[in-house]
Amino acid sequence: MLSQWLRETPHRPTSGPSSCFVRGVTAHKTCPRRYFTAMKATQGGTSHLVVGDSQGAGAGDRWTPVVEEKTAIMDKILEGLISSDHKVPVKKAIVKKVVEAAEKDVAAEECRALFTVTTRLILLGEDAFQKQVGFQVLEAYARYHRSEFECFFSKDFVLGLLHGGYEQVERKDPALVDLIHCGLRLLISCPAVLELFSVIQVEVLRLVCERPNPALCARLSTMLSDFVQCVPRDKAGVFFCQQLVRTISYFHCMVSQDQELGEYVSQVTKVSTLLQNIWKAEPATLLPSLQEVFAIISSTDPSFEPSIALASLVQHIPVQMITVLIKSLTTDQNVKDANMTKALCRMIDWLSWPLAHHVDTWVIALLKGLAAVQKFTILIDVTLLKIERVFNRLWYPIVRQGALAVLSHMLLSFQHSPEAFHLVIPQVVHLVQSLQADGLPSNKAFLLQFTELIHCMMYQYSGFPDLYDHILEAIKDLPKPSEEKVKLVLNQSAWTSQSNSFTCGPLRQAGKSETGKTGLVNLGNTCYMNSILQTLFMATDFRRHVLSLQLNGSNILMKKLQLLFAFLAHTQRAAYAPRNFLDASRPPWFNVGSQQDCSEYLRFLLDRLHEEEKTIQVLESTKPSVAPAALLDSSSKDLIGQTSPEESEASSLSPAESKAEEDTRTVIERTFGGKLVTGIRCMHCNGTSEKEEPFTDLSLAFCPSAASQDAPKSEGTSSEPKVVCQGSVNGGSEAPVPGSASDQASQVYSSPETSGPPLSVPDLVDYLLAPEILDQDNAYFCEKCGCLQRAEKTMKVVSAPEYLILTLLRFSYDAKFHVRRKILENVTIPPRLRLPVHNAAPSAPLSCTSSPLQVDSPESSENLAKKLKPSQKDEDEDESEAGRGDVSMQAYYVLSSVVMHSGVSSESGHYYSYGHDITAADGGPADPYKEDARNVQGECGALPGPAGQGSTPPARGPEASDWLLFNDSRVTYASFRSVQNITNRFPKDTAYVLMYRKQELEGQRGNKGPLANGLRQSAEPPLQKELLDAIIKDNKLYLQEQELNARSQAMQAPSSSCSFRPNGSDDNNPPGSCGPSGGGGGGGGFNTISRLVF
Repeated sequence: MLSQWLRETPHRPTSGPSSCFVRGVTAHKTCPRRYFTAMKATQGGTSHLVVGDSQGAGAGDRWTPVVEEKTAIMDKILEGLISSDHKVPVKKAIVKKVVEAAEKDVAAEECRALFTVTTRLILLGEDAFQKQVGFQVLEAYARYHRSEFECFFSKDFVLGLLHGGYEQVERKDPALVDLIHCGLRLLISCPAVLELFSVIQVEVLRLVCERPNPALCARLSTMLSDFVQCVPRDKAGVFFCQQLVRTISYFHCMVSQDQELGEYVSQVTKVSTLLQNIWKAEPATLLPSLQEVFAIISSTDPSFEPSIALASLVQHIPVQMITVLIKSLTTDQNVKDANMTKALCRMIDWLSWPLAHHVDTWVIALLKGLAAVQKFTILIDVTLLKIERVFNRLWYPIVRQGALAVLSHMLLSFQHSPEAFHLVIPQVVHLVQSLQADGLPSNKAFLLQFTELIHCMMYQYSGFPDLYDHILEAIKDLPKPSEEKVKLVLNQSAWTSQSNSFTCGPLRQAGKSETGKTGLVNLGNTCYMNSILQTLFMATDFRRHVLSLQLNGSNILMKKLQLLFAFLAHTQRAAYAPRNFLDASRPPWFNVGSQQDCSEYLRFLLDRLHEEEKTIQVLESTKPSVAPAALLDSSSKDLIGQTSPEESEASSLSPAESKAEEDTRTVIERTFGGKLVTGIRCMHCNGTSEKEEPFTDLSLAFCPSAASQDAPKSEGTSSEPKVVCQGSVNGGSEAPVPGSASDQASQVYSSPETSGPPLSVPDLVDYLLAPEILDQDNAYFCEKCGCLQRAEKTMKVVSAPEYLILTLLRFSYDAKFHVRRKILENVTIPPRLRLPVHNAAPSAPLSCTSSPLQVDSPESSENLAKKLKPSQKDEDEDESEAGRGDVSMQAYYVLSSVVMHSGVSSESGHYYSYGHDITAADGGPADPYKEDARNVQGECGALPGPAGQGSTPPARGPEASDWLLFNDSRVTYASFRSVQNITNRFPKDTAYVLMYRKQELEGQRGNKGPLANGLRQSAEPPLQKELLDAIIKDNKLYLQEQELNARSQAMQAPSSSCSFRPNGSDDNNPPGSCGPSGGGGGGGGFNTISRLVF
């Protein structure tokens, strides 16, 4: 074997000529395909390398020896060897000998001949082996014969390769770049290489402008990465980077095999790595390069679609530049909407690039930037166009996490319509089932995030059971996020909630506050209505029930209230203007634009809703053949179906009783209605007369020491029951005139000083329910005795409402100045309250009033200061006597809302309210109090209120709570401590209307109550289609309004100063008064929506 011979017989060069038997050399030159055979020959006892033409040579042929230097024919030996059909190991062994011969002296002409042969092998070699041999021999002889190679690999030679190619090799063949790269590496220590660097700087710029293919560009990038001296400099360097970016945009992948795809990705990565290195070395080239990227992806030329290979550049852009770049893009007035839409769509397509990092970060940053400058049209178009493509990326693990981040942001921010979510619903179940079947740990982690997103979207757009049922079935075994977390996520993700750090002044959008709640625009001294509506909205069970009603007809007041509640819950506006509801609900005697009494408005509103429903019930009762329509869903089955199974089973009402109750009681009665029994007992004959009266609120008068501290005391008391209401506060239509009696009263009166502990709400309730002695001028006419007798008048609550409304009678009549004065005494508000409820004696005759909500005249509760309050001993005796037939129990309540009045008179001031979501089940069953109700104010200091109210407080410090301050358009977080201390800090701001939510005790869930009436619901009801369509329409209109406003403001002078009111604590300043500068603005109209809601 030749290989064995080569190992056993070392090559021993001689100083003189050596003998070789060569035949057919000339023929070999003309026929390079003919092969040569090496064999062992002996002449004079010396081994030689014999090369001859074996074609036609028989066993007896004689070889003709030729005497010449072996290196003189080394190029021909190499070429003949490579073309022979010998096995590769044999060829490698001979090539090794040829390479070893490079150490010897070789003539310049022979070196050039060898360099020419190796160049041909590199460029024209038929296979990888030939090319490898060419590089191996070239490097060996160039290393030992540097000067000869420097002459061979000259500037002209390189230019000839780059301009004209090499024989049949085209000038854009990657092999040419490989050869030049090899030559530069061999000449790196030679002075001539500097000239080559200058030539190549020009040539690579020309070459890049010709848009080379990925293979050539990758080879070029490899060479430039190794020899940065070849990279163009200064302005040429900037232009080179821009052209290289544009070249990448032409890198379209036309292959489908995995191996070819991997090679394509590798080529693109090499090019992007070159750009990264240039950006690091020359930072001035970065921004022009990125501008070129945006110019490419924002092009609207239909004949050109840039490659997603541009995504490979994103990972090399410093993340710290996000703010600067996004600001530059979103605030540039020269960027057309069509260009921005194209750019965003193509960036979303980059999510398909397998090795790019931070693509999702940049896409989300651009989405947020567009939302911040209120370019909602672009966001809507891009979301609807690309949401399905983004969802499809979830099937590929390598890009799944980035696609999920973008999908989550797009869906959660698209809150004005369910259209985007419904586009991807058909694919949800299949994806979940496929990932569950795989069982991979990464799939489990992904499913937790994905199902949380799906739950958020189904919560945001409920009311589509036909679409969601199969999804719920597929994800039933996965954890479900809490309602509080869902609300928080949705609130933080909405377009209108996203902050804009790029703009200031008029450009800053008036999005929703961080609370996620919607304010109400002050339409001109309408704070009295706004505070009441927000209080009713925060009555969770009432709100849910109103939203679940099936109503027909748009003119009824309940329908308008339902629409208002739907907007407060789901609108994208920071504040909603309730114009239609104001026109429909304003009492006829209220003057437009004047301040009014919120308590009077509340009573009128509840009475209107009640009477309206009763009227429709009467009308429907005359049509037995027609199904009951619809003021509310009167089917007890449907209503009960809205409660939880446990609640339904706990109800002790029979179906007949439940239906009878449903047919007669209105929504207002079931929510706010309670019953009082007023009894008068003749102290002469012990004869008793009782009358049962319904109520929707209890008016609490102040004790004589507070109510009439400076007023003359009247001896008589009214014989009329002092039960339920305070009258109108004169409509509040006139403002105090300076120097008038009203003004004097306002200036003179101040908060009374009390020596004892401050009054509390339980004190006022006790004072209301305390027995009253009727004597002298106010003696009672006893029918049994037939004359006036001394009597005792009592009031007892026999039916506790679900929501207890308490009105503090702060406006008393001042006989001296003939005006209504405000009692500024601070009243402690307990977070929990218990109300004594009595069971009426069976034998006691009851007389009911004709109207369920009829109330006594204002005068009946105007002056309760003369009511005598018995001692504790008398109360104990009365309780023991009443124990025979009048059993007392306790109804436990938790504070839900407080309406505050800021001002010193009833004719002026401002209303605002505090509130928080609470249901009957929140906090669990109320614990019985162990101390007397009058001492309950000792618990008021407990900041969180009742333990475990079921809401997660916002993360706003140790005093954080789920309490909210509703001040017209402004909605901010507050703490219960601020509710309790508001009067101490601002003496003119006092609690006026309180709303408490009834709590259930363990063992009382089966008692008769609204559970049987379907009032309580465990979650927010799904929006009906009519309401959903109205909200979607308005949300789109709002986004358009905001976008047009932002564009018009952006065209103004950008030098406008950014002076915003800091977001101070609500405890630092009073909430303000109605008017242009206070409490959310009294100017009214949508102009107030442009103000920031902190």
